[in-house]
Order: sequence, then C-alpha cells, then structure tokens
Amino acid sequence: MKNRIKECREKKGISQGKLADLCNVSRQTINAIENNKYDPSLQLAFKLAKTLEMTVDHLFCDEEES
Repeated sequence: MKNRIKECREKKGISQGKLADLCNVSRQTINAIENNKYDPSLQLAFKLAKTLEMTVDHLFCDEEES
C-alpha cells in the first residue's frame, strides 16, 4: 500500500519525530510507514490522518491507484 505521509508531513513542516510524538509511536515506525516497509494499524492510520488534517483515503492508496 502506497502512502503520501512524507509529502503531507513535509508540507506541514513536521519532522518524523514530531509526528511520531503526536501519534504516540516511534520515529522508526513513521520512517518504516513512509518507506512502505510497514502498514499501520487502522487506528494508527486514522491518527496519522487526523494529525496531518487529511483523510485516510488521501494518505493511503493501493499500488494500482498511484
């Protein structure tokens, strides 16, 4: 599953560490998600979307949709 987290995070001027703190996860988790090495739980996906002021479907998409 592809995601736009890095793009959205950078537009808001938020570091991986800050996003991790806001979502109560490690910076390594954010890094792994951004690099498509880890798919977040549904709960974390919603937390990321809310924190970045986006919808879940804007942040995540199937490989075929990208």
